[in-house]
Amino acid sequence: MKRIAIDMDDVMADTTIKIIQTINNITNSTYTYDALMSNDIKLKQTFYEVYLENNSFLWQPGFFTDLPVKEGAIEVIKDLTKSYEIFIVSAATEFPNSLSEKLEWMKKHFPFITWHNIVFCGHKHMIQADYLIDDHERNLVTFTGTPLLFSAPHNLHINSYERINSWLDVKNKLL
Repeated sequence: MKRIAIDMDDVMADTTIKIIQTINNITNSTYTYDALMSNDIKLKQTFYEVYLENNSFLWQPGFFTDLPVKEGAIEVIKDLTKSYEIFIVSAATEFPNSLSEKLEWMKKHFPFITWHNIVFCGHKHMIQADYLIDDHERNLVTFTGTPLLFSAPHNLHINSYERINSWLDVKNKLL
């Protein structure tokens, strides 16, 4: 059975949506996900600078508990488990509070994936799978299987990998 490794943040979970909401609350701004998915380089740079100055909330308890689930993720991942060995892989150790929060999030939204198939790590270079679905190039560049780049505002400039824009794209490619 082929193996698929799937990232959590900005692949299964809409982490950027919560980051935008939190930044807007902290700085009284009006950034939107759609605007950051546009080609407005100046807006993205400005948001990134504001984010870097105000991102301490990522290390606070509770941030990862109520992330929204990406549309279609539950259904498609459930279908994938019928044909593939699925591992959820997150570089969660950067944010120590996220470890227990992400486990609880998985239990709530993806109860069909057990703790046996969840890997928390610092870097994903040791992951062995046929496919890796991830939003960060740093994880895909060292991957030895087929890398699939899941679209997010921070990776739209990358053209080195096959791009996946939605869970419908994953379904169409792998099922």
